[in-house]
Amino acid sequence: MKKIYLLIILALIYGNTPLKAQHKIRLTDGWSFVKQDLGSVWETVRPVKAGDPESLPLWEKVSLPHCFNATDAVDPDVNYYQGPGWYKNQLEINNPYSDGRILLHFEGAGQKTKVYIYNTLVGSHIGGYDEFTFDITDAVNDFKKTTQFKTQFKGRIPISIRCDNSRDQEMIPSSLSDFNVYGGIYRYLNLVYVPALYLDRLVVSPSIDNAGKSGKLSVSALLSNNSSIKTGTLDIKIFDPQGKLIVTTHRETTPSNTELPLLNQEIKKPQLWSPTQPLLYKCEVTLKSSAGEQIITENFGFRYFEFIKQGPFKLNGQRLLLKGTHRHEDHAGVGQAMTEDMIRTEMKMMKEMGVNFIRLGHYQQSRIVLNQCDSLGIIVWEEIPWCRGGLGGDAYKEQARRMLTNMIEQHYNHPSIIIWGLGNENDWPGDFTTFDQEKIRAFMKELNDLAHKLDTTRKTAIRRCAFCKDIVDIYSPSIWAGWYRGKYTEYKETSEKEMKTVNNFLHIEWGGDSHAGRHSEDPDRITENIQTGKGVDERAGDANLHGGNARVSKDGDWSETYICNLIDWHLKEQETMPWLTGTAYWPFKDFSTPIRPENPVPYVNQKGVVERDFTKKESYYVFQSYWTEKPMIHIYGHSWPTRWGSDGEQKMIKVYSNCPEVELFLNGKSLGVKKRNSQDFPAAGLRWTVTFNKGENIIKAIAHNDKETYTDQIKLQYQTEKWTSPSQLVLEKIKQEGDIATIQVQVLDVKGVKCLDAINYVEFLLIGDGHLLDNLGTSSGSRKVQLYNGRATIQVKINNGKNIAGVKSEGLKTVFLQL
Repeated sequence: MKKIYLLIILALIYGNTPLKAQHKIRLTDGWSFVKQDLGSVWETVRPVKAGDPESLPLWEKVSLPHCFNATDAVDPDVNYYQGPGWYKNQLEINNPYSDGRILLHFEGAGQKTKVYIYNTLVGSHIGGYDEFTFDITDAVNDFKKTTQFKTQFKGRIPISIRCDNSRDQEMIPSSLSDFNVYGGIYRYLNLVYVPALYLDRLVVSPSIDNAGKSGKLSVSALLSNNSSIKTGTLDIKIFDPQGKLIVTTHRETTPSNTELPLLNQEIKKPQLWSPTQPLLYKCEVTLKSSAGEQIITENFGFRYFEFIKQGPFKLNGQRLLLKGTHRHEDHAGVGQAMTEDMIRTEMKMMKEMGVNFIRLGHYQQSRIVLNQCDSLGIIVWEEIPWCRGGLGGDAYKEQARRMLTNMIEQHYNHPSIIIWGLGNENDWPGDFTTFDQEKIRAFMKELNDLAHKLDTTRKTAIRRCAFCKDIVDIYSPSIWAGWYRGKYTEYKETSEKEMKTVNNFLHIEWGGDSHAGRHSEDPDRITENIQTGKGVDERAGDANLHGGNARVSKDGDWSETYICNLIDWHLKEQETMPWLTGTAYWPFKDFSTPIRPENPVPYVNQKGVVERDFTKKESYYVFQSYWTEKPMIHIYGHSWPTRWGSDGEQKMIKVYSNCPEVELFLNGKSLGVKKRNSQDFPAAGLRWTVTFNKGENIIKAIAHNDKETYTDQIKLQYQTEKWTSPSQLVLEKIKQEGDIATIQVQVLDVKGVKCLDAINYVEFLLIGDGHLLDNLGTSSGSRKVQLYNGRATIQVKINNGKNIAGVKSEGLKTVFLQL
């Protein structure tokens, strides 16, 4: 069968086009914001004198991207804000194109958006994750004719934007979702100038023969003509991944509203895109007319894939195990308003962990993310936010259809995408008085048909909705072995059983929570009380921290130690499952959620392998040891300053490495060399049983690979004193760098012995000139947090003044420290 890969590039006028030909400006500065509603847009533009009532409410200065909920999403004491907010700015707008168009391009804003020029509504949009564009040309030109333009606004254009993330049952996603439905202009906003005749869409269609040796390329375009222009010229250039010009053609055109064929060309021996070699071609189209010149450039790639029925995944004819994770658009201190640098950092960290696949949960994500996946070589499942709650009415369904259409059209150009996700946990009721499975099935069929109509080359998928699993091309059940149900040793058997129930199985979401900095000498002891043979699928109530059968999510210690063992077991098993398409660990990074206020870090889903501020947990290195080829070595316990046990008791040291063998040293003495064997659990055989000295111990690991030496070293204390119940708090400053002090609280028993297994909640307090660096949603950036091994830290910005810090905990005496 001929393998064809069709790539339609939605080259919306702002594409990857050079500034000189396109005039695209990111509108990041000069914004004012108020987190409330206004009586009308008039309040944003009416004349105001200082001290007058019209000067209220008070606005704050912000830059874009900006999120309503940058801090309150993880504030332990409040519900996060869900409601309207307003932005305003005054822009210099001077279109270099005579009679050209002026566009506002939103890369994403939540969740309902209205845009005004002065007091004229120029556009509205519903949906928090798809891109949208408003043509503001006529409103700008009309306003320039007014007295206010010349006098009140001094030649600038007033723009006002109302965003609203209020709870609305007739919108997706549901407020029952396990993530915040953020508000704000949390992706980039662009001002774009284009000529009156411009390229609106570029369609690039590569195809490959069965052997992957001969390709064909067709290019077509859709033009937008806002003038009486009758003719224009189009120049098309194709560059190979090394930048060599391989195709060039020229044609005259008569603008119309139909798609224009531009190129049909054979490409001999096309260079294929893959995770190891993400080779990207470039298509450049230049449109010239009496209105001006426009250049569009878009990347594309040749590749073909196949999901074998009840078998593995193949890319370019070769089996590829999908080694995946997930991403929420969420970060410490900014909420959803991640900058391009933050996004690039995150995607690079994923690639360095060994990821070759990602599910973007649970909504269309930034174009920057997809560009990174294309260039780094990360295969993508992207989905719409039909997540939990049931099925709403006509407006609800129309939004889902529109967001699916926009996602496919806007991201159709990316060679990294192979799957369009249609929903997540659609078996979860709660938003409506009735929950009708047949109506949900009917709408799922409609979305599935729509996706295949818009894109015949990619697959469709859903996760966790068994009564719809026969509709889509690929299905993932909910398998949480060792967390919400059962033991992690049941993972392989359960996965194989589920695989046989569908044509194409892809295991999406597995793992468990870990409280960064919390470690355990006996992490698996809870599993003695866990029932086996009852299934490991997540069910209603399993995520609750109260009631029900014994399960690790409720009764476990939430230690990094346990989660590393769980991940280690899953990864070793995946190497022995030849039928497995792949998996995606949930998620890469901790993220905020409104439905988990009782977690160790309140309102944070702590299943990530890094914290919300990119701090790596120990589990990051477990993945690296299995998934990467670049030599690495990591001793477990870099964030475990004190271990405990009896004098002379034997303890385990684990080393995670992808090197063939490792030698371990304890306090300068070699404990021998161990060879790596992925099937020797835990730590692939790289573990040693040792006896620590009381007090300080130095552990060093050395690995050799291709004549190079790789080392890692940690220092820890070993405590042999036994403790009783927590009796007192001790607060101290442990570090100061410039104006930032780090303070630590520890819990001691009545004799002053550290209680190294204490998990009390503590709350940090501060009065004075400074402030706590809190509401970050991290174990060291939350003023209310559960202790990790009897301690907790937070940073304080001193502001070169006087401060008194305090810590309180229920049942213990509050303590203070002068800073």
